[in-house]
Amino acid sequence: MKAAVKKEGVLIPKRLLKGVKQVEIRKQGARIIVLPVLASADPILELGSNPGHSGRRDLSAHHDNYLYEDDK
Repeated sequence: MKAAVKKEGVLIPKRLLKGVKQVEIRKQGARIIVLPVLASADPILELGSNPGHSGRRDLSAHHDNYLYEDDK
């Protein structure tokens, strides 16, 4: 398959990306490689998946105070 490079770049047909939500684009020498990214590889998706317990009952209301109390 060939595709024209326009001002915005190259359009990859959706049918080639079936089921893919995100890709990683790398340049290796003269090659441009497009790799699918697994959802679990994105650390932002892991936030809150294993919360700890602080023992404080008002943490959600006063979290900034607890985080920065040593800065005072």
